[in-house]
Amino acid sequence: MDTKKSVEALQFFTTGLTRGAFVHKLQGQIFKSQGFTKLGQKYIDHFTEEMGWVEQFVNRILDLGCEVKAEEMKGEQLISNPVDYIKADLAIQVAGVDLLYKCMETLREDPTTYDIMKGYLKDEEEDLYWSQEQLELIEKIGEQNWLIQQL
Repeated sequence: MDTKKSVEALQFFTTGLTRGAFVHKLQGQIFKSQGFTKLGQKYIDHFTEEMGWVEQFVNRILDLGCEVKAEEMKGEQLISNPVDYIKADLAIQVAGVDLLYKCMETLREDPTTYDIMKGYLKDEEEDLYWSQEQLELIEKIGEQNWLIQQL
């Protein structure tokens, strides 16, 4: 097992997911403040779920006897329009799932880390499908009707 590869992958996703989770939290608060309570709560709950994955990644780094880093995270523009945000988030999800698939190959020799990342990949695919479904629904029923459902 190549511990260095495992820790690099776990640290990379710890940093990226922490940033992404925080953005989801802020976006959820923005949507709630606009009256889109259901959508806002979905993203706030998503923050909590994602931080659970971060906790698993950190615990695995520590189990491997390595140090966790609190790395600098780049800022991200927040988006006030819910539909525009789902479109932007979907693009990030597509790239992230692709990256996870590639990462999985490097973790095959570490079954514990592989299993953690496999669970995370499954979760990310579900999030991607949800975003795709929402955009399809918006296309079918119209943006205003979809927004009403988010109140």
